[in-house]
Amino acid sequence: MTDTASANVAEETKKETPFLLKEQKGTTLHITLNRPKTLNALSLDMLNAFQEALDPITDDHTIKALIIKGSGKGFCAGHDLKEMQSHRGDDDKGKAYFDELFATCTKMMLTLAKLPIPVIAEIHGVAAAAGCQLVASCDLAIAEDSTIFAVNGIDAGLFCSTPQVALSRNIPRKAALEMLMLGERIDAERALTLGLLNRVVTKETLAETAEDFAVKAAMRSRTVIALGKQAFYKQVELSLEQAYKVMGETIVDNLMMPDAACGMEAFIEKKKPNWPSENQ
Repeated sequence: MTDTASANVAEETKKETPFLLKEQKGTTLHITLNRPKTLNALSLDMLNAFQEALDPITDDHTIKALIIKGSGKGFCAGHDLKEMQSHRGDDDKGKAYFDELFATCTKMMLTLAKLPIPVIAEIHGVAAAAGCQLVASCDLAIAEDSTIFAVNGIDAGLFCSTPQVALSRNIPRKAALEMLMLGERIDAERALTLGLLNRVVTKETLAETAEDFAVKAAMRSRTVIALGKQAFYKQVELSLEQAYKVMGETIVDNLMMPDAACGMEAFIEKKKPNWPSENQ
């Protein structure tokens, strides 16, 4: 087979294999990163596919939780360094491609924070660089006990500047800087202690635990979770005084919602609430 024919076969295979696998089970949407041969590296095509999968979720009220996971041996190894390096031969030495890559990545990570549902990371193997950023950008995170976490771009002469945004909002500064400056890997138990994870579980119970989180979310009002999630990410960036002011207004808005009236009555009467917002 000629080099040209081989390249064409590789390109056709790339087109036929989806970058992501999507499956909705009940009220939970599962998105699986599907490039196991690259440890699910976040190429530009992968990021675009990810964004395309996330965009419809806000308006789809049948979805009450999102679980993100990786196929193959690991969750996500970060950006695709081979793809990045290949663009150094461009006329601008890759500048336009790099701008597009990181703008696309930033948009996708911010979308996760803006979704009106809990976003749950189900992690195994490795979560490195932008893969660790993806974990930190999710609302909740459960990891297999053998998982390794790193933001070790420094090993390749590249400081993980964008991953540090999410990481530094999850774990203490000195721990973040140790990982960023020294390329230190941490295990799942250390990640749990630092606050990057909610749970560390066995391989056998990983999917079950993530699904349990999603099921618990589904029992709550999607409308109220949406309000609360938006409020959470807003208040953590404010001063203490500003946070109390804005959240005081938010909780009153929440109290005026039909779901709050229904939920409080159901709680007092010890019965299961039937959320009005989901019966419209």
